[in-house]
Order: sequence, then structure tokens, then C-alpha cells
Amino acid sequence: MARKSNSDSTDAGANPGRLKQIALTYKMTRKADSKIGLVLAAVGIVTFGVLLAIGFLIGHPIYLGILGFLLAFLAMAIVFGRRAERAAFGQMEGQPGAAAAVLQNVGRGWSTTPAVAMNRSQDVVHRAVGRAGIVLVAEGNPNRLKTLLAAEKKKMARIVVDVPVHDIIVGTGEGQVPLKKVRTTMLKLPRVLTGPQVTAANDRLRAMGDLMSNMPLPKGPMPKGMRMPRGGKMR
Repeated sequence: MARKSNSDSTDAGANPGRLKQIALTYKMTRKADSKIGLVLAAVGIVTFGVLLAIGFLIGHPIYLGILGFLLAFLAMAIVFGRRAERAAFGQMEGQPGAAAAVLQNVGRGWSTTPAVAMNRSQDVVHRAVGRAGIVLVAEGNPNRLKTLLAAEKKKMARIVVDVPVHDIIVGTGEGQVPLKKVRTTMLKLPRVLTGPQVTAANDRLRAMGDLMSNMPLPKGPMPKGMRMPRGGKMR
């Protein structure tokens, strides 16, 4: 009985937490997307209405009505998720360290290391390793980033020889990838490595170390006023 009581209280405490998180996400999304409420209502009504109409046509309005309600809820959840993600990317766009936050959620099979290279102007290079090889994701001034990327590739060339290296510069200019498309761009890369090869490459790169190995790094976008310590090694 005690275990059941504890389980029930845990579930009761978890549900309000989830609802609060959804409410906060909705408020954040509405600030960037004022039409989110109307869009969700339209999606739900149209989906339910179509299924209910089909139910009347085939003589099963109750069954199709229930199915329409469930599908309407699912459709609203999908649309809400996509628009919330778009709003979040819009708020992070242009902030130092925003790409690191995206890499942390790129998906299973990827191992990410934020800020493997950085200069005093806060141009940053992050690293991700997966079945596609090594992906260097850079954000900052494109001209200065070329030097950082070249130096990082040269350093890695001594450690991992047969692993393909891709580079992505985050931005909206020519040859750059918008922040919201970084994840999809990485997932579209051809998978050429096996699981053991990915593990081996990761182990070698970790042994090599990185710029931030001895410095605590906040999760998500970096504060705009952040500066490297004077004693830190710069690249």
C-alpha cells in the first residue's frame, strides 16, 4: 500500500510539472508566434471535422468522432512542437553558443564536444562525431572562422587519418547553414563509419583534449559578455 501511495504521489507531482512546462513553452512560442493559438485551433477543428464528416457518410459517426478527436489532438501536438522549435531557433539565432545547444539535441549516435576552438572575438568551433564522420560546426565571423577550422582540421589530421571531416558555418550568408537547419544538414550526411570506428575516433579525439577541457561551460547559448581567461590557451 505504501509503495502504491508513493507511486501515486510521484505521478501526481510529475503531471503538474509537465503541464507547467507545456504552458511555459506555449507562452514562449506565443511571444514569437502570435497566431499559434488560432493555428492550433484550426488544425484541431479541421481534423476533427473531416473525420466526423466521414463518419456520418459511412454510418459510424461515433467511432470516427472518437478517432477524429484523437487524431486532432495528435495533429495539434505535432504542429505545436514544430512551431515551438521554430520560435526557439528564432530566439537563439545570432547568440554565441547557440549551435552548441542545437548539437546537444542532434539525436542518438552523435557525440558532441562544445567549443573545441575559440578566439578572443568569441568565434567558436564545436565538434560532433557520428556515423558520418567528424562534423565541425562553427559560429561567428566567417572570415575568422576559416582560420579556426583550418587549424582544427590540421590538428585532427594527426590523430584521425581515415575519418571524413565536414564543416558547417552557421549563418544566413552564402555557403552558410541557418541554425534551424544544422541538425537536418548533419543527419543528411552519408554514413560511412561503423560503430566501433566511431568509438575509436571519439577516444582518440578525447585523448587529444580540447580548449574547454579544464573550464566549466554553461549549457545552451553562452553569455554575450563571456571572455576567455587570460591564462587560457587560445587558438
